Amino acid sequence: MTFHLTLFFLILVQSSCSLFGVQNPPNILLILADDLGYSDLGCYGSEIETPNLDTLAADGLRFTNFYNTARCWPTRAALLTGYYPQQVRRDVVKGRERGKARGGARGNRPAWAPLAPALLKPAGYRSYHIGKWHLDSMPVATGFDRSYLLKDQGRFFNPQTHYLDDQKLPAVKKDTGFYATTELADRTLAFLTEHERKHPDSPFFTYLAFAAPHFPLHALPEDIAKYEETYLSGWDNIRKSRHERMTRLGLPKVEISPFLENLGPPYHFPDHLRKLGPGEVNRPVRWPSLTPVQQEFQARKMAIHAAMIHRMDLEIGRILAHLRESGRFENTLVLFLSDNGASAEIMVRDDGHDRSAPMGSAATYLCLGPGWSTTANTPFKKHKTWTHEGGISTPLIAHWPKGLPGKGFRHTPAHVIDLLPTFLELAKTKADQPPVPRPGRSLLPVFQQDQAGFHDFLWWSHDGHHAIQQDGWKAVATFGQPWELYHLAKDRSETKNLANTRPEKVKELTDLWERKTTCFLEDASRK
Repeated sequence: MTFHLTLFFLILVQSSCSLFGVQNPPNILLILADDLGYSDLGCYGSEIETPNLDTLAADGLRFTNFYNTARCWPTRAALLTGYYPQQVRRDVVKGRERGKARGGARGNRPAWAPLAPALLKPAGYRSYHIGKWHLDSMPVATGFDRSYLLKDQGRFFNPQTHYLDDQKLPAVKKDTGFYATTELADRTLAFLTEHERKHPDSPFFTYLAFAAPHFPLHALPEDIAKYEETYLSGWDNIRKSRHERMTRLGLPKVEISPFLENLGPPYHFPDHLRKLGPGEVNRPVRWPSLTPVQQEFQARKMAIHAAMIHRMDLEIGRILAHLRESGRFENTLVLFLSDNGASAEIMVRDDGHDRSAPMGSAATYLCLGPGWSTTANTPFKKHKTWTHEGGISTPLIAHWPKGLPGKGFRHTPAHVIDLLPTFLELAKTKADQPPVPRPGRSLLPVFQQDQAGFHDFLWWSHDGHHAIQQDGWKAVATFGQPWELYHLAKDRSETKNLANTRPEKVKELTDLWERKTTCFLEDASRK
C-alpha cells in the first residue's frame, strides 16, 4: 500500500495536465475583482445575485483559505510573477527599506522577475490583458499580445486615461453610454473573437482585471434599482444573515468576528468627509444609532456596491457564453478572486462629489466605508490594507471541466504567489531556474485534494501591518501595536488573542517573520 501511494504522488507531481486526462494545455481565464470582500458573492454567503460565478463554484472548486497581499498593486505583482511583492520591489517592509527596495512600494521589477505572458509564450500561449494594470511598465511591453488598459479608476462612466496595445486612446466623453465593467467585457470578447479567427490552434492566457467594486461607487441605474430596498435593515442584520448563509452553503463554520466600532478608514480625510454630507459616517457603529438620514444614505451606498458586483457577474456570463459557443469552455481553466478585502476607505477624488446628483452616478464620488466593509468581509475582521483575515482573505473559484477531478471545497492555505507556478505547470513549460527561486507552488495537487503542509509558512507586510502563518497558527500586528496570536485552525476569524498565554509561540513565529523578511529584502536588492 505504501509503495502504491508513493508512486501515485510521484505521478501527481510529474504528470501535470495528463493527471486530469487533458493532453493539450488548457486556456486560462484569470478574473480579478477589485476590493471585493470575502462574502460578497452568492456562493460565499452574499445576498447579491451572482448566478454565473455561483454556477462556476457549484461545478468547480471553492477555496476557503486563499490569500492576497492586502492591497491592489502588491497582489497584482505577486499574481503575475509568483513572488512576494517585496521580493520584486512592488512593496516594502515599512521601516526596513534597504538598497534597491528603498521607495519600492511601486518600484520597477528586477529583470529576473518577468510576468506570466513572457513565461507562457514559449509554450505557444497568446496572452491578453483587459482592465486595471497597477504594475510597472505597460502590458504589451511586458509580454501581452493585446491589451486594453483602463488606467482611470475614478470614472466608470467617462474615463480620461485608457490605452489600446500601450497606445493612449482619446478620453471618453460624458453621457455616451460607456460603463467600464461592460466595456471590459466587450474588449475581452473582441480579443477572444480575434483569437479564434487568427490563432485557433493556440491556447490563450486572458487576464481580466475589473475595477469593480472599487470606489467610486458608480453603477447603472437599473442595477441599483434591483437592490434599493435590500439594505434598509442595516449592516448588523445583513452581516448576521451572511454568516448564517455561509454555514448553510457548506463553508467552514466559524465564529463571527466582533464589530470593531472604533476602527475607521485606514487613511483619514476629514475635509472629504464633510464634502460627502450628513449621511456619511466613518465608523461601523451599530445601525440603530444612525440617524434616518444616515441609514438611508448608507443603505443606498451598499445597494450601489451590490449593483457593481451584480453587473460584473452578468458581464462574466457573456464571456462564459462565448467560450461555450466557441468550443473552448471545457478546456479553459477559469479562476476568479479578489485583490484584497473590502475597503473601509472614505475619500473624494477625480471629478468630486455633487450631493445633488443621484447617488452612484458619474457626478458622485462615494466609498463603501467601514460599516459595509465589515459586512463584505464577513466573518472576518478589519479591512483592505490590514493583515488580519478581513484584509487578506479572498474567495477563489476554480472551474475547468476537462481538468478538475471533482467539485467541492478546498481548505488548504494558499496564496496568489501560487498562481503563476500553476500556469507554468499547466503549460508544460520547461522548468526555468530564475536566480531567485519563486516561493509560490503549483496548485495542481490541491486541485486534486487538500494538501497538508502545502506551504511551510506564508507571510505578509503592508503599510506597517505584519503577519505570518504556519501550521494553523498566525501572528499578526497592526502598525505600531504589539503582535497578536491566533490559532486559525480553531479560530479562523481571530476572536481570541492568545499572545499573553502563548508567548513562546509568538516568539517562534515573529522570529521566523524576522528571518524571512530579511531574506526577501535581500532578494529585492539583487540585480
